[in-house]
Amino acid sequence: MVVRIEPSILSADFASFAREIERIPSADLVHCDVMDNHFVPNLTFGLPMVQRLAQVSALPLDVHLMIDDPDRWAPGYAEAGAHTVTFHAEAAQDPVATARAIRRAGARAGIALKPATDAGPYLASLGEFDQVLVMTVEPGFGGQSFRSELMDKVREVRAAIGDRDVWLQVDGGIAADTIGTAAAAGADTFVAGSAVFGADDPDAAVQRLRALAQA
Repeated sequence: MVVRIEPSILSADFASFAREIERIPSADLVHCDVMDNHFVPNLTFGLPMVQRLAQVSALPLDVHLMIDDPDRWAPGYAEAGAHTVTFHAEAAQDPVATARAIRRAGARAGIALKPATDAGPYLASLGEFDQVLVMTVEPGFGGQSFRSELMDKVREVRAAIGDRDVWLQVDGGIAADTIGTAAAAGADTFVAGSAVFGADDPDAAVQRLRALAQA
């Protein structure tokens, strides 16, 4: 199984994003959490910051939109240089149309599911997406504890993906003691925040997480 590790810049030093990204050369992508203080009760940054990050980052960006009305805003993040744009099923009026618009704008399209959201209604449309993100915490804040009961949903999505080229991502509480559980359930793409940027050597933390997931 191909394992991808995505450190979340939400846990990095906001005053030194470019330097922080340089500390994780072994990472596969950089995870960027965009929050609007409406869909989730937190506010981070928006399109201009992502556009600038795309200009200075040696790693591709996976933008996770925790915002209202992604149908309107998501394609702009693809145009800004994001490699992947993931939006929430709960906020989209037409997830398939939004995914197609993201792809037309030049990025991979991902759909995210909050812990209480049933994956079932979206499984028939998996061919429209490049990534499914199963949230293992409530979106909005970093540092929450991993919820192992959500591994049933991860297994359900993995079974539905089959041999399609769709990444199965998990986000929330991913650390050395939880990544193996998520990998065993079928996840292949892992978002880790404090487990990486809270370490003395963030790149060594990336490598350790990858090894644990592969094991």
